[in-house]
Amino acid sequence: MSNRFEVSSFMLPSITTQIIRQTHHAIISGASTASTRLRTGNNLLLLNMADDAAADDDDDDMSWMQGPPAGAPEMQTIECDVAIIGGGPAGCTCALYTSRADLSTVILDKNEAIGALAITSHIANYPGVDRSMSGMELLLQMKRQAVEYGTKICERAQVFMIEILPDEEDGEEDSKSKKKKSMPYNKIIYTPDYTVKARSLVLATGAMGRSMPYLPGEEKYLGQGVSYCATCDGAFYRDSEVAVYGNTEEAIEEAMFLTKFASTVHWITPTDIIGQLERLEKGTSNDEVSGMFNEDILRDLLSKPNVKHHNKGRLKEVEGDVSGVTGVRYQQVGAEEEETIPVEGAFIYGAGGGSKPITDFLGGSGIELDEAGGVVTDDAMESITSKGVFAIGDIRNTPYKQVVVAASDGCVAAMSIEKFLKGRKIIKVDWVHK
Repeated sequence: MSNRFEVSSFMLPSITTQIIRQTHHAIISGASTASTRLRTGNNLLLLNMADDAAADDDDDDMSWMQGPPAGAPEMQTIECDVAIIGGGPAGCTCALYTSRADLSTVILDKNEAIGALAITSHIANYPGVDRSMSGMELLLQMKRQAVEYGTKICERAQVFMIEILPDEEDGEEDSKSKKKKSMPYNKIIYTPDYTVKARSLVLATGAMGRSMPYLPGEEKYLGQGVSYCATCDGAFYRDSEVAVYGNTEEAIEEAMFLTKFASTVHWITPTDIIGQLERLEKGTSNDEVSGMFNEDILRDLLSKPNVKHHNKGRLKEVEGDVSGVTGVRYQQVGAEEEETIPVEGAFIYGAGGGSKPITDFLGGSGIELDEAGGVVTDDAMESITSKGVFAIGDIRNTPYKQVVVAASDGCVAAMSIEKFLKGRKIIKVDWVHK
């Protein structure tokens, strides 16, 4: 008997609150009380519904409290045992294991094509997978498997803040039952469409390219048009003009991905790419330089009708206003004057190797990061400063950036979460489902 999620909606004057719970095809009747408890198997989720205190208020000056105008999207509040930010291989593996452990699990996924795995043309080093399978096929297979065991996936959920409330009940015992109280829903995740309250939180957002030194506007407009991940943000620029800066293989692949969405991709390269191709044709190219990128992919990119190549250009500034990025200013080698290209997105890959963990939404959360920006965890993948918060995959700034490593991180975290939420003293190796 398979697991699935059911969603119940309660319409209040200003909000829509959804309960998501894991069931075995059970039918659960609704309740009209202000506080509704639902028990399914081992799962217990509590929905504290707002009191309709203002329903009979005739004060016209307080009409703003009645919520958004009619027809406006309603904010959804979800409570679950495990909230996972990130739908890559690490997050999906963790969700698979926690769902199998009968823990209600929600994945907040910014974009289905997120991360390096989605744009990998062929998988050659993942155990048991035919090398003809693409990265996207493997990722979708991982997601399907997690959903089959009961995981709920919230698509296009961009997390802008998290909040971790004090865990005052931790370690206390109920005076009547002498049993340890369950963990509270004190990990709160905020997105434009959802507020998720979870008993445990998993950070699996991966990493992105590092910023360039001393580029005006880059840091200012990061998240407002400046991005280091085309696969994460490319879909937001459908039919818009974007700029890609860099001449690495990563920059070429990201620019290629953007051609699916952008009306024009302005590719700015600091080196002489055209000259390099000419030397390749003549057989006079330096092997070290030619090995930096795939010649076939490079020629394919330059042949795209919506790609405009700016050869030997130095990026000077990312321009913008209160709405975000409005353009990029650059100067070609040998030119006296700088030029501005009007764009809505700037994808920058000019810092050389390395990647930066995506942790911008963790500001003020108290979660400790290392000098390189990665979440610091113990061997159980748990944050060393925030109990019940786990980090997996490239967000830990691990040098082993492989799909199989990310997946194994997810497995370790899931087992640690089950131990944490169930109050076990040892890890339970697996869970048997009839």
